[in-house]
Amino acid sequence: MNDDLHRILIRGGVTSPGELKDIIFMLETAGLKEVHFGSRQDLLFPMKAADEVQLESISQFNTEIVGERKYQNIVCSYVSADIFDMTYWLKGSTYLYILEGFGDNPKLKINITDPKQRLVPIFSGDLNFVASESEDYWYLNVKLPHWQRSATYPVLIYTWDIAKISQAIETIYEDIQDVDELFFVLSKKLDTNNKAIEKELKIEYTTFPYYEGMNRMGIDQYWLGLYWRNNKYDLAFLKEFCGFCLDNSIGKICITPWKSFIVKGIKKDSRLELERFLGQWGINVRHSQLEMNWHVPVDDSEALELKKFLVRSFDQNDISTYGLTFGISNDVGKRSHFASVIIEKNALPAIVQDFEVRPTYNVLHFENFDPNTQKYMAYAQDVDKIELPGLLMELSKKYFVELGKLATREEPVNGNSEKQKQFVYQCQSCFTVYDKLYGDAKAGISAGTIFKDLKESYQCPVCDSPKKNFEKVELEINSF
Repeated sequence: MNDDLHRILIRGGVTSPGELKDIIFMLETAGLKEVHFGSRQDLLFPMKAADEVQLESISQFNTEIVGERKYQNIVCSYVSADIFDMTYWLKGSTYLYILEGFGDNPKLKINITDPKQRLVPIFSGDLNFVASESEDYWYLNVKLPHWQRSATYPVLIYTWDIAKISQAIETIYEDIQDVDELFFVLSKKLDTNNKAIEKELKIEYTTFPYYEGMNRMGIDQYWLGLYWRNNKYDLAFLKEFCGFCLDNSIGKICITPWKSFIVKGIKKDSRLELERFLGQWGINVRHSQLEMNWHVPVDDSEALELKKFLVRSFDQNDISTYGLTFGISNDVGKRSHFASVIIEKNALPAIVQDFEVRPTYNVLHFENFDPNTQKYMAYAQDVDKIELPGLLMELSKKYFVELGKLATREEPVNGNSEKQKQFVYQCQSCFTVYDKLYGDAKAGISAGTIFKDLKESYQCPVCDSPKKNFEKVELEINSF
């Protein structure tokens, strides 16, 4: 992050059109024309420290501009609620109640997430609260800044104790050496409604979702995802978009960790007007997934150019990266990434720093290409930029070879398996699968309905593509 970048911490990535419009007014007053989105669902922008107080004074929402790096934004998966798979008891309102319980900006990174989604990273924080199957209870994965490894807190945390426990840890964490000591100190300090852990936290592998465009949400609503490839969001557009949301009773705007934003609850009657609005501004809502699933440092032109170079190579070679995510890092010593594959730029040795030397890179990936494993695997080290496209293409092929294994974590006891073939129909726009075994409950289609019996008006439940856009594909399934 550049030294002059300041932040506005959008708690949980959730804001209202009115609040965002107020923030935009502040930024425009400072002479800015664009804003960046951060990986912790915050807003970033260049500003002189002397301007902070003056700008804060004109905010009707008492918005605080943060210049110090010691404060952190709270990350949560509210953005995924109601549009991607969810833990059965967890609702969007639950996140909002939890966020309201926090006071001052925390110094620790706090993540509050649903394990059934993958849009928001689960283990990228210092305190990672992960919803359990027990209603209103959460696992707590802890990795304090001075710890080498993460550990699971020995009991489940009650929903309404999350803020209280987080704030208590803030006051003592520097002296805590392990999770048992943390539990002992908090048990003496706080009165909380804990619950015994009945089964170990285990997060099933899920592919990364397509998060852009206009998508169906329930029967008569839609959600919209918008993404700028250079992460420079035009303030004039955002201000007008906030006005559209206010005029159409849209209450929340959500920033994602992938430097995009999502708006949920768009009424069916507003869809045509919204499409017209986006068209008038020339907004592209169908970027290739090749370029969307990237985590690139904010305002880093070199990293952005490297991403463009790699995406062009993928595109020219017709390489699929569906379900994979990529990250670019300039800090080898600080690995807190949440992409499947990481490209790290090596620091130049001190002896050659005064010379023009071509940089080299390391390529790593998480075990099973799943960031939730928290285990890095080295794939290549000290390679030239020109070698990266070939290496990443081979790595993507390795991912697809292993993809079938990722879906089934448990191995058979006797080691014997029999492969069966199954045919399904897959949307060619967003890769959503229609399987007759399950039907499409949201569209009122019962399990067992074969694809050819669907009405010609049938649409993809995710991206609204027509029935003719589905193609028959073969799955290979292991049965034991």
